[in-house]
Amino acid sequence: MSECQSAKNKARCNCSYEPCGRKGVCCDCLAYHWRNRELPACLFPDSMEKTYDRSLRRFLEVYKDEA
Repeated sequence: MSECQSAKNKARCNCSYEPCGRKGVCCDCLAYHWRNRELPACLFPDSMEKTYDRSLRRFLEVYKDEA
């Protein structure tokens, strides 16, 4: 497996939760959110990400008409 490119990932991370220690470490972020039945911020538009509702239900509501 290649090394984590956390600096590069952090540059495009739209997570607005400032104390988050997982920014830029996508594998940790995804594992954390999936344990909570959520998806990470990067899968939501900025306007939705700021609500901190990262639920699967919210994701489906956001993208249901975009197929």
